[in-house]
Amino acid sequence: MEDFEVGQEVGIIVGSFSKLGITVLVDEVCEGMLYSNEVYQRLEEGQRLKGYVKKVRDDGKLDVSLQPIGFRNSITKFQVQILNALRAHNGFLPITDKSEPDTIKYELGMSKKAFKNAIGGLYKNKVITLEENGIRLLEHTN
Repeated sequence: MEDFEVGQEVGIIVGSFSKLGITVLVDEVCEGMLYSNEVYQRLEEGQRLKGYVKKVRDDGKLDVSLQPIGFRNSITKFQVQILNALRAHNGFLPITDKSEPDTIKYELGMSKKAFKNAIGGLYKNKVITLEENGIRLLEHTN
């Protein structure tokens, strides 16, 4: 049995789907679980993906995430997603930190928490402005 560490990048193969989540085969040696509330893309049985060890459970199974573990990794990825969405929509998205979590998940493929963290960073770096009805890309972004 391989020793896995939290944050480690692993290869996963999508297995069966349940209410709780998706059973995956990790590095072809161990069973893992992707929780439904943390999956923001369509997956198909047999699909191969990159995943990240979130937790090594006492029963030897793994909790797995599709996003890198840790604030630094996810924030930049989500900021890029938001910037790409803004550019694709003429610099404005009608989504705010008050938007429904399902709206954010559907429109941007991320959790509300990830969205709020990402727009916070973009705002702090003066890349976007926050308006009452959405977020706007500032003209002079580097």
